[in-house]
Amino acid sequence: MNTAKKIFDEVRVMPESEAREILDFVGYLKTKLQKSKSPVQGMSEFDQFGAVFDGQFNRDECYDRQVFS
Repeated sequence: MNTAKKIFDEVRVMPESEAREILDFVGYLKTKLQKSKSPVQGMSEFDQFGAVFDGQFNRDECYDRQVFS
């Protein structure tokens, strides 16, 4: 008896609400597997902010903005 058949036999006798939980868990496992196979994006998603922050931080200038007045 293969694993899928064993799972089917177990789930078949469960109440509907518990069977749905099993189905939700299967969906979770599939999503988890897809995420682990997807390539790492690196810093490319942050490139759009390169013009906003140059890597230098001046604490005094931070408090001189109109928002804090």
